[in-house]
Amino acid sequence: MKLLVTGGLGFIGSNFIRKVIRETDYEIVNLDKVTYASNPASLNDIKNEKRYKFIKGDICDKEKVKEAIKDVDVVVNFAAESHVDRSLADFSPFIETNIKGTTVLLNETLNSRASLFLQISTDEVYGQIMEGFFTEKSLLQPRNPYSASKAAAEMFVNAFKETYGLPTIITRSSNNYGPYQFPEKVIPLFVTNLLEGKKIPLYGEGKQIREWIHVEDNCEGILTTIKKGKKGEIYNISSGEELKNIDLTKAILSKMGFGEEMIQKVEDRKGHDFRYALDSKKIMELGWKPKYNFDEGLKLTIDWYKQNEAWWKPLKEKK
Repeated sequence: MKLLVTGGLGFIGSNFIRKVIRETDYEIVNLDKVTYASNPASLNDIKNEKRYKFIKGDICDKEKVKEAIKDVDVVVNFAAESHVDRSLADFSPFIETNIKGTTVLLNETLNSRASLFLQISTDEVYGQIMEGFFTEKSLLQPRNPYSASKAAAEMFVNAFKETYGLPTIITRSSNNYGPYQFPEKVIPLFVTNLLEGKKIPLYGEGKQIREWIHVEDNCEGILTTIKKGKKGEIYNISSGEELKNIDLTKAILSKMGFGEEMIQKVEDRKGHDFRYALDSKKIMELGWKPKYNFDEGLKLTIDWYKQNEAWWKPLKEKK
């Protein structure tokens, strides 16, 4: 099997490619624009693999997509602008990549031999939930420009499925963490700030609640949907482990030997969703379940950033 992975130099995409190369006999074509959040160093360990090919290009570029999609069996679309704070400052790149780029990919998939288009989405398309859990049938109510762009992309995926009969699957995961995550996201930002002797910025009182999943578990879930998923379906991928942001902050401080004096409270984000929580029974019926508990996964993640300063430090210096 041959996969086209878009955005494969990003956080989840690079972890997914590494997993596929190590655990399957699949071939991978990686199409990545190499934006600020893409890092070629994330795949240095497999860049010479015969089953891996890299193409630099934008998913909005029809000709580049045509080149990359040739002889591909499955398209896996990770490519996206994904940082909420950036979408609040300027949402235009989110419309360009997340909506227009997805439609270009969908159209070229329709005109190729590919038998599956897999859209990687997010729990944020549901909006916030104060109690209980979102199922795959829950109403989409995105509350910021980033999540609105991802929800719009999903609508186009569904439209191509219904109008043209394109075989599709959508996955929606909770907050990912783990190695190779760009240090603007909360866990790598906090960890690397502390490694540099800097304080860590906490929004408001830190009462917002997030469900955390190790990136390896999400990648295993995505791979499970390729192997066993039913075409036309949507699958939530989550761990069931919820934490208030303040408790996450304290856990990081404790594991790194710092006290609460390192917390710097900052003005809360506009439209900050209070809580996300997913029901993942549907994907568990395919035989998937998370392997990492959060305490273990957080320790491994902190250790990785401690041991890989050469990977993250240049990224923070050019931010």
